[in-house]
Amino acid sequence: MPRFLMMVRIDENNAPAGGPSDALMRRMGELIEEMSKADVLVDTAGLLPTAQGVRVRQSDGRITVTDGPFTEAKEVVGGYAIIQAADRDEAVAWARRFVEVHEAEWEIASEVREIVQG
Repeated sequence: MPRFLMMVRIDENNAPAGGPSDALMRRMGELIEEMSKADVLVDTAGLLPTAQGVRVRQSDGRITVTDGPFTEAKEVVGGYAIIQAADRDEAVAWARRFVEVHEAEWEIASEVREIVQG
């Protein structure tokens, strides 16, 4: 069965100040439980803010290491899920449900990409 990466993209600068509400965390837990029972969810987690990250980059044959935050990044990956689904449409349906559990004040996107399996 194909696997897909759902990258959760957020704007760190405009995320709700208090973080996720208790209601959001409850709905998220219910969805994760449903995905686990359906044998869809392989792995999922949130990520710490970019201020706590490090970027390793190669450019012109030179490697640089830069501590966060990354000011040029408006939209960042805030979390991920790896799922297995019958096809892209099913993966998108799960991503849509994930986005829908968030309150209106969250500006959130989920990019869905199939994982190359070799």
